[in-house]
Amino acid sequence: MSISRRIILAASAAALALSMGAAAQAASHGGMKKVIIGTEGAYPPFNNLESDGSLVGFDIDIAKALCEEMKVECEFVTQDWDGIIPALLAGKFDAIIASMSITDERKEKVDFTNKYYNTGPAIAVPKDSSITEATDAGLAGKALGAQSSTTHSNYAEAKFPSADLKLYPTPDEYKLDIASGRVDAVIDDVIVLSDWLKTDDGKACCKLLSALTPDPVINGEGAGIAIRKGETELRDMFNAAIAAIRANGTYKAINDKYFDVDVYGD
Repeated sequence: MSISRRIILAASAAALALSMGAAAQAASHGGMKKVIIGTEGAYPPFNNLESDGSLVGFDIDIAKALCEEMKVECEFVTQDWDGIIPALLAGKFDAIIASMSITDERKEKVDFTNKYYNTGPAIAVPKDSSITEATDAGLAGKALGAQSSTTHSNYAEAKFPSADLKLYPTPDEYKLDIASGRVDAVIDDVIVLSDWLKTDDGKACCKLLSALTPDPVINGEGAGIAIRKGETELRDMFNAAIAAIRANGTYKAINDKYFDVDVYGD
């Protein structure tokens, strides 16, 4: 085979690969037939993977409603929290819908839609706890559990430096440790803790000590949908869909299925 013919074939193969890549991208973006959504599946009542393999929760129902509004097919992928942004950037999915707070630190890596809910942090303690106040002095020397790589662990580090902060991959681990006395308190979203305290395990173990005042710098602007930087078409479609389900009553129906208050916030 001549060198020129090899060059022509190589160029043709490269062009075919590029066109196939563009077609694949169009299927999930330009053509908008399918949007692959990454979620954690370990953060009830927002997202949770059931024993039968199904995903349930507020995040999941909101995602499905948004996809229906956008007239696209939703496909969900579960991903450990610590690796969820790297997985998005690597192309494992198109968007993250997993109660991810919109913060300046995360904005350096990804783009966000507008918020789709906004709730604050809280602290829970065992029922017989000697801790009486959610302050640095009140938690001084106490083991405080939190999920790693979250705004809540960042909040604990900033606001309660005298506590002994212990980090966990998911809320399930800190719940086990507070129930067995290995930590003295835990910090998380007020809805997550309140929901857990309604379960048999939560009722037997613990009580809500206090809701906390969010710090706008640490806690951000609410939970948004993360997408790769520059994918403005997908972001704009999500934003339009969020506004639409807020206006047409779909959001309220989903909200009321899970909560007694409007978690959208001000």
